[in-house]
Amino acid sequence: MAPDSDSHPTHGSGGTHQRSRSAWAWRIGTPVMVLLSGVLFAISAEHSGGTDLRGGRYTDFASVVKVQREDTNELTAEVSRLGSEIERLSAGLGDRSVNRAQREVETLSDPAGLTPRTGPAVKVTLDDAPEEILADESRDPLDVIVHQQDIQAVVNAMWRAGAEAVTIQGQRLITTTGIKCDGNLVSLQGVPYYPPYEIVGIGLPALMLDSLDGDNYLDIYREAAADPRGGVSYAAEVVPHAIAPGYQGLLDLTYATPLPTTS
Repeated sequence: MAPDSDSHPTHGSGGTHQRSRSAWAWRIGTPVMVLLSGVLFAISAEHSGGTDLRGGRYTDFASVVKVQREDTNELTAEVSRLGSEIERLSAGLGDRSVNRAQREVETLSDPAGLTPRTGPAVKVTLDDAPEEILADESRDPLDVIVHQQDIQAVVNAMWRAGAEAVTIQGQRLITTTGIKCDGNLVSLQGVPYYPPYEIVGIGLPALMLDSLDGDNYLDIYREAAADPRGGVSYAAEVVPHAIAPGYQGLLDLTYATPLPTTS
């Protein structure tokens, strides 16, 4: 029996064209999506350098400071090594003018802070208030946190007393050394340090102690340190023998220059 032509729908040309367009879209779209995914993965790998793009290991601020300090120490050691190599090569030239310049460098190295110094010293230790006091929002931040001007006041008092060498956190200071606040830390020559801050001056201890005791700014700091509610701390002591290493950082000064004017 012939099938009833009215009982089954026929597939017209519109349905066939729709299936063809759908199959064509899948054949073209799938490779394109795979290609785009590969490009995105390649870009991510290039920008991350093989590390986590979100930098999970740097979420701890203390870790960031540690990494920066280690990088700076490595670069400082490299500068010192290259400086020694330059001196060795210069000494081997045997040129009279080079030798004369080398002698001048050696003469100026000590007052410039490039050679180590040892001797009796005074050590001053400045520290922030304990955590529970730092969390008290009613307290004046000037009374509970060590600032750059506090450290600078100690250093200046030591210089006035004729200190031969001064260090902060074991780092030698020179005339171009920069001390500045960096958030809740203090940066020395671009390297951040946590409190407590230890400032050591090599020289005559009696003169340095007198200079520290007679400093008007440090009087205000010591008043804050003596607050019975707690606050910053101040301690000074004589050290029979201290070592101030030679300065190992860069000596070149960087400064801004005006751009040429155009007519």
